[in-house]
Formats: sequence, structure tokens, C-alpha cells
Amino acid sequence: MFMDQAGWHRAQKLRIPQAMELVFLPPYSPDLNPQEQIWDELREKFFSNRLFKSLRAVIETADIGLRKLESMSALIKSLSHRNWILNAF
Repeated sequence: MFMDQAGWHRAQKLRIPQAMELVFLPPYSPDLNPQEQIWDELREKFFSNRLFKSLRAVIETADIGLRKLESMSALIKSLSHRNWILNAF
């Protein structure tokens, strides 16, 4: 199983079956982890240079931003298109 190196993907007591091997992606690997470009777009367009008064405001902004990005399929494709993904199927 390939995983990024997020802190929550590491557990001291996790038991990994013998038939499974965990392989961690390099710390910053945008070509292997294309959703990073989508999160960058969300942060840049909807969260940059803003101060939020509450967690609710952050969640609402994320919801608005994700819905807007969802309607922009050409942008999402351009940000996340990887030949190795398309050729895998």
C-alpha cells in the first residue's frame, strides 16, 4: 500500500498483515500525489490572506471552494492529470 507521510498515517500499534507492505511516498511528490495540486488551488483561491472568526467559517469556505472546483472539471483535470494514472486502467 502506498501512503503519503502524513503524521496520521503512522501508528505505533498498527498491525500490518504479512501479505501487505507499506511504502511511503517522498515528502513532497506532486507527480505521485496529484490531489496536492487541488488542495493548493483551494488554499490559493479561497483561503489565502484571510482571517476566519470561527471553525464554522473555515468549513463553510472549504465547502464553497470545493463545490466551485467541482464545477470546473477542466481545471481539475489539468491539475491532476497524470499519464501513469490514466495508463493504469
